[in-house]
Amino acid sequence: MKKRPLGKTGISVSEICLGTMTWGEQNTKAEAFEQMDYALSKDVTFWDTAELYPVPPNAKSAHRTEEIIGDYFSERGARDKVVLATKVTGPGFPWIRNAGKVTPDTVTEALEGSLKRLKTDYIDLYQIHWPNWPTYHFARHQVSFAGDNAPRKREELADILTRIDKHVQEGKIRYFGVSDDTAWGVMTFEELSRSRNLTRIASVQNEYSLLCRFFDKDLHEIAVTEQIGLLAWSPLATGILSGKYLDGALPKGSRREYSGDAGFRATENTEKAVKDYIALARKYDLDPCAFAIAFVLSRPFTTAAIIGATNMAQLKTDISAADITLSEEILGEIENIHAKYARYY
Repeated sequence: MKKRPLGKTGISVSEICLGTMTWGEQNTKAEAFEQMDYALSKDVTFWDTAELYPVPPNAKSAHRTEEIIGDYFSERGARDKVVLATKVTGPGFPWIRNAGKVTPDTVTEALEGSLKRLKTDYIDLYQIHWPNWPTYHFARHQVSFAGDNAPRKREELADILTRIDKHVQEGKIRYFGVSDDTAWGVMTFEELSRSRNLTRIASVQNEYSLLCRFFDKDLHEIAVTEQIGLLAWSPLATGILSGKYLDGALPKGSRREYSGDAGFRATENTEKAVKDYIALARKYDLDPCAFAIAFVLSRPFTTAAIIGATNMAQLKTDISAADITLSEEILGEIENIHAKYARYY
C-alpha cells in the first residue's frame, strides 16, 4: 500500500483510508472487526470516523462507531498501528449538544468524548465535520454569503483554532483538518495559523468522485500550492458508480434500500454518466468501483480516498484500486465523458 504525505505534518498515510460510517447500523460490531482486520492485513493504516457516526445519523446509535473502534483497539492492541482521524460535529443535530455550533468549548467536550469512546489518549487527525455556516456541499448550489460577516466569522475560526492548538500542545491532538469546507474556510485557517503561530491545517475532507468534481475548480490550487491534501469522501458517490442502482434497481441490503432515500445525486445526468463510466472501465477490463477509486487517486491533490463498504467483497474491491494506475489514454477518455455532463447534481 503506497503512502502519501499528510500535508506538511511530516507523516505519511495510506492512500486508501478506511471509512467507518456504517458500523453500528448497517454493519455489526463483528463485521466491523472483520473489516479492520482485513484493512490492517493490506496495510490500510489510515482510518476515518466521527462522533456523529453511524450514518444515517440518529439519536439512538450516535457515537456507536467510535465505541466499536475503541473496542477493537482494546481487544486487538492495535492503536499504534493506525493513523486515526475523527471529527467534531457541526450544527444541526439536536441529540449532539442541542444542534449547537462548533465553539472552543464544544471542541473540548467533543474531543474528550471521542477519546473516551475510542479508548485512546490522542487523535492523530482531528477535523471539524462541517462549518458553522452553510456551504455549497450536499447540493446547496444557491448559498448566499454576506461579506460583512467575514470579520466575525474569521474571529470565530480563530477562537476554535486557538483551542485546537491548546489540545495539540497537550498531546491530545496531533494534527488538524477540516471537512466539507470551502476555499475561504481553508485559507482563513491557513492564514490564522501563520499570523498567530497556531496549529496548521493539514487536510480537507470533501466529497470527490467521477460524479462530483467541485474540488477541481476552487480547492485544487490551494491543495497543491499550500500542501493541504484532499481526503476524498464518497469516491463511489454512495455506491452509484458501481452501477447497482441503474434503471431503478434497488438491491437488497444496499445503502439506498437501508436509508430509503435516493439522495440528491440520483439525477437523469448521473444515470447517463454512470453508464458511460462503467462502459469505459469494462473496455479496459477494470472493475467499475476500483476504476472510479483509481481515478480519485490519480488526482494531483489527493492524499487519500476514503472507502466505505458494507461487505467484505466490496472492501476487497475498493482496496484493490490502489494497485491500478490509469493511463493517460484512459484519463483522457474520462475527461471526454466529464465534458458531456458538466454538472451532475
